[in-house]
Amino acid sequence: MSVLLPYAERPYRDCVGCALFNAQGLVFAGRRVDDAAGHWQMPQGGIDPGETPVAAALRELKEETGTDRAEVLSDLGRWLQYDLPAEIADRVWRGRFRGQRQRWFALRFTGRDQDIDLEQHHPEFAEWRWMALADLPATAIGFKRDIYAEIAQAFAPYARPAR
Repeated sequence: MSVLLPYAERPYRDCVGCALFNAQGLVFAGRRVDDAAGHWQMPQGGIDPGETPVAAALRELKEETGTDRAEVLSDLGRWLQYDLPAEIADRVWRGRFRGQRQRWFALRFTGRDQDIDLEQHHPEFAEWRWMALADLPATAIGFKRDIYAEIAQAFAPYARPAR
């Protein structure tokens, strides 16, 4: 059994996030299978050793949505981070991290809704929908809301119908 570092001394887990926009400018949102409160989030996940952030974003998108029908539009250009509440941090990722340091990408969905298959990989989302990017922060779990608000502002140019 490993000894946990004190919460304040734990590093951040490097990961990516994907804001997937459809042709109408709406963003993909999923309700996690392990969240009884019904919060919504965008696909995100860890960066594997030796993997670039953009490669991780495309892999995570495929794993969590079942589709790779997307093109990268933009990279936020900087890392964002959030802390997990201390009472959750001891359970998540075996208590090794205090939160996540994320690199966010805006992507344009090039497929059809039928291309999204939440059951293709180990399901992380119980259901999904397209929603207005500006509405997403209010539906996110509390400790992610500030990041989602920043993403909503930064990626607002993609939150309109594609030409």
